[in-house]
Amino acid sequence: MQLSRIAVAGASGLIGSALTRSLTADGHEVVRLVRREPGDETEVRWDPEAGRVDTAGLAGCDAVVNLAGAGVGSRRWTDAYKKRIHDSRVNGTSALAKAVASLDKPPRVFVNGSAMGYYGETGDRVVDENSPAGQGFLPELCVEWEGAAAPAQQAGVRTAFTRTGLVVGRGGGAWGKLFPLFQAGLGGRMGDGRQYWSFIALHDEVAAIRHLLETDGLSGPFNLTAPEPLTNREITEAMGRVLHRPTLFAVPAPVLRSVLGEMAGDVLGSARVRPTRLLESGFTFAFPDIEGAIRAA
Repeated sequence: MQLSRIAVAGASGLIGSALTRSLTADGHEVVRLVRREPGDETEVRWDPEAGRVDTAGLAGCDAVVNLAGAGVGSRRWTDAYKKRIHDSRVNGTSALAKAVASLDKPPRVFVNGSAMGYYGETGDRVVDENSPAGQGFLPELCVEWEGAAAPAQQAGVRTAFTRTGLVVGRGGGAWGKLFPLFQAGLGGRMGDGRQYWSFIALHDEVAAIRHLLETDGLSGPFNLTAPEPLTNREITEAMGRVLHRPTLFAVPAPVLRSVLGEMAGDVLGSARVRPTRLLESGFTFAFPDIEGAIRAA
């Protein structure tokens, strides 16, 4: 599929900024959704929590990508912050999906963010896109988040969901916090280190989103995770090897729980997620292994 004008919500985040750079470098026109007064015709105003978007600004877009949402790991999960996490995703997705559906000429594709948190705690069990949702705050959020895109789907817009894993990148997310610790020689496993972390290089995350944008017929959920998830212990050891730093400072589970509260479950939990549908669609990973992903970052 040939695209030219693409609207991106969440364009200032780790993934969104990398995606917009990639699209712009290839000559696409990127329209950014912003919460302030737009500076020019390349910006569209919206308020995701309130569920408002300037629909007219989306006219003429071939695709809409929604990566917006309050950071899951940005702060402790108080009731107020959990509501913000929820509203920024569910209300924002609903507003965009309704806006897309209302256009006289809707975009051809709507790619909406989601997360591997859909599956919840998996232990050693391998899950893919055919697996059911887990239980708890994040799985329930992901189910509602994806469901909020229904207006776009009902309007006949091809809709894909990116169930993204832990993105290996320096500019934000989990690895944005891990890199400084490991470079200072303060890195180490978390808890017993046996929990699976399903990761993806930032380069591959962007390439996968573009694959979903540009490949006709791809709809529904896609796990954006490297082919082989690893344990936290294995990833910790890889960080030490690549950065040439010791990894002696293990963080006990009780300490994480006392510091992070409910969010500690996301760090200590195990998510052994594989990207079955993404691979079957013909996508090829540039950095399928953790050491390559770390070096790329």
